[in-house]
Amino acid sequence: MTDKIRPLPGTSRRLTVEVKAGQVCIGKNNPVRIQTMVTSPTSDIAATVKECMKVADAGAELVRITAPTAKDAEALGMIRQELRRAEYNIPLIADIHFNPDVAEIAARNVEKIRINPGNFTDRQAMLQPDIADFEKNWNDDLAKLRKRFVSLLKVCKEYGTALRIGSNHGSLSGRIMSKYGDTPAGMVESAMEFLRICKDEHFDSAVVSMKSSNTVVMVQAYRLLVAAMDAEDMHYPLHLGVTEAGDGEDGRIKSAVGIGSLLADGLGDTIRVSLTEAPENEIPVARELVRHFFSRSAVSFSEKTALNSNDVSIGRTSLPGKKTVVVSDLSRWNPIRASDIESLGFGAKQESPVPDYVYTGSSAVMFDGENPKIIDDSNDNFIFCKYSELGSSFTAWLRENRDRTLVVSFDGAGSLAKQRSFFLELQRNEITNPIIIARSYREKNFEKLQIMAACDFGALLIDGFGSGVMLSAEPCISPKLVSDLCFRILQASRVRYTRTEYIACPGCGRTLFDLQETLKKVKKATSGLKNLKIGIMGCIVNGPGEMADADYGYVGAGPGKITLYKGREAVKKNIPQQNAIEELIELIKKG
Repeated sequence: MTDKIRPLPGTSRRLTVEVKAGQVCIGKNNPVRIQTMVTSPTSDIAATVKECMKVADAGAELVRITAPTAKDAEALGMIRQELRRAEYNIPLIADIHFNPDVAEIAARNVEKIRINPGNFTDRQAMLQPDIADFEKNWNDDLAKLRKRFVSLLKVCKEYGTALRIGSNHGSLSGRIMSKYGDTPAGMVESAMEFLRICKDEHFDSAVVSMKSSNTVVMVQAYRLLVAAMDAEDMHYPLHLGVTEAGDGEDGRIKSAVGIGSLLADGLGDTIRVSLTEAPENEIPVARELVRHFFSRSAVSFSEKTALNSNDVSIGRTSLPGKKTVVVSDLSRWNPIRASDIESLGFGAKQESPVPDYVYTGSSAVMFDGENPKIIDDSNDNFIFCKYSELGSSFTAWLRENRDRTLVVSFDGAGSLAKQRSFFLELQRNEITNPIIIARSYREKNFEKLQIMAACDFGALLIDGFGSGVMLSAEPCISPKLVSDLCFRILQASRVRYTRTEYIACPGCGRTLFDLQETLKKVKKATSGLKNLKIGIMGCIVNGPGEMADADYGYVGAGPGKITLYKGREAVKKNIPQQNAIEELIELIKKG
């Protein structure tokens, strides 16, 4: 089955070295590999083995298991034995935090280990601001880090164990934070310190990741990482993922926006879709995501149109009195008038707002090649065209009609690089008209449509292109669902918020409560709220940091104990779990 998601002839990804994790090869010319993480306590060997079998049967090619203690690291060897005895050869990845000794034990018992440079052995306290002491302490910490990490690399070499260096936005070390802050640059430097040691020690079996629950931070971090590796002649494979994506539609859309934006650049050698659901539910989403890109032409990272990371507003000229907008295409539902919108289910009780603009197909400004043709000037001065139709006559006409809203169809537009070129060409010609990104799909399966649309729209929105979106779907998919999908894509791309966002981790053997059930209860209790971010995190490993931009947080502090956060501050510590949701609601009400 994996051969179906290989790049087609003539397509390319960023070229990397090949890393072997057991029988699975990552990077180079191999398929994009799909992995997940089990949630059973590692000490429960039977339950963990059963869960590993289940995700392998669902199509996972690698599986990660947490190992918080030495006992858990030893249990990994028994888990592997049981799986091999049952003829399951799926490579195991040990997830390590805080304890290098545990990492060395795990490296003897699995095919791959994942360490977090933010909490491997690094200084947790912030460095003092005094310049002389700062440099001395920085270098002293680096020397200690190198000594401890080299010890781990020796074990990995001896046992043929691969390594993932997984930098997380929510768990940067105090030392890195003191110099770079909580930034993509800090995430990159945190990983590069370890990669430089790998290079010095001639250890090539490394994969690297830059995960965040914020899709914009995630995409920026990966792009900066690739630039940093290229500058130092490094070619390690990339593992992609949006961490703490949540569940349901939002988890899928958020993952598709973040991962899809990078796959469109030709980046990524393994992926994981982190959903607060059963691990096997992640696999079909990941497979569909990868298929969407490798079923058509791709572009390698080195060939993509260069972007200035500070220039994120091309094509985002505001419409009068509007934010980034959603346009609903109701032409296929004729005869329908704009005034009939409520009858289709866009009422005040709906979680999504009413579309900003409604197009019924009977009143619009059309553009046919080089000649604008005004059919009716009554529908907000929309001009419809294909992205390929920008020419000298069209450009001159737009300069004289700056109040017109340009609705551009990107159907069949090819690679992301070509689409970026369109917007950059407008910029070069000083075209400042608001631009609506329009796409149509013939997909009848709504879950697949969500992934496809989130990838295609999100890749441009994250780069700062477009004033809005317009999505046309098959008649079997209602305008209500289509409009709601558009608003969710805007939110996942961090350009407009219209509902509460839930930052929820997928869970693992460290989780201290039932994440899925708790997330459902929190959603039910907060469904009437708008424009809030609420974090629901299973433990303290990434919890407080990964939800740093959340308004409120619910974090497992111990068995049966929850700590509530307001912003970055822990305001109620170690409260009984049975009271925690009620107290969270009271905290939100107090504001």
